[in-house]
Amino acid sequence: MPRVRAERAWAAAAGDKPPPYANVPAGESPPRCTDPTPGGAAIGAAERTARGAGRLAFARVDGASALVTCRATSPLQILAPRRRGPSAWAVLATHGGGLVEGDRLDLEVDVAAGAAAVLSTQAETKIYRSAGGRSSRQRLSARVGQGGVLAVVPEPVSPFAGARYEQEQRFELAPSASLLLVDALVAGRTARGERWAFERYRSQNEVRVDGALALGDALLLAPRRPGELARRLDPFQAFALIVAVGPAFAGCAAALCSAVEALPCAVGAPLLATVSPVAGGVLARCAATTTEALGAFVRAAVAPAASALGDDAFARRW
Repeated sequence: MPRVRAERAWAAAAGDKPPPYANVPAGESPPRCTDPTPGGAAIGAAERTARGAGRLAFARVDGASALVTCRATSPLQILAPRRRGPSAWAVLATHGGGLVEGDRLDLEVDVAAGAAAVLSTQAETKIYRSAGGRSSRQRLSARVGQGGVLAVVPEPVSPFAGARYEQEQRFELAPSASLLLVDALVAGRTARGERWAFERYRSQNEVRVDGALALGDALLLAPRRPGELARRLDPFQAFALIVAVGPAFAGCAAALCSAVEALPCAVGAPLLATVSPVAGGVLARCAATTTEALGAFVRAAVAPAASALGDDAFARRW
């Protein structure tokens, strides 16, 4: 049980209740992370009443990366399919299969020195119609220590007709930390004739390395008239922002540059992409006429990340 004791000691030092699955025998699947029980000694009253709040902490324990803190309140749900290994994985989901008007998710993530973590979603983040004019919101705040590795690779956001959505993602990296971020958006329920029919979409990403701003990016899509976005974005059905920063993802940065250079740049091309240098890495933007084409490009471009994570973060996805 030395690993269990080490994980409990780390969690106690961080001021968190030890994970409920810390003593799961080797080879057994841990339970999913659930709502904290009312009156839990390690969770304050404000946290017990905050809807959609979550916290994850990853650490290097006994030679492997481990998920040592995991908690969430409804409608946020966190699954832990791989709590320990070359990288520890957490998968985000929501009760009800999507976000409705007024929902707010706030997630705090800490990756300690030398640990590696993968953060993904169970499926596309569906954003349902806003009848009262309020937005659904998501906020992610992550800190990565020296030599730490974080891959944030969710499925695309899919806003339905009439939806309003805002997200904010902030990352604070130590000088030798690494980050892989994929932020993708699709046109909505195109099979039902909904194509870029939402009312508002806003995404903001900020990356700081050793306290200095390395990347600040924002995208706002807010049509003034129905059908305006569909006309302006035709024929594209999906967009993605890819960020690869730090030594662990140097291979991804090089692969992105090569992939973009190899793409044909012509009117009517099924996929367009551009890449720009940022401090310690690159930023790429992609637009595709199908979600499948975008997914294939992203998977190929970030394939070198498997060496840092111990597995393909996009296996059996997209």
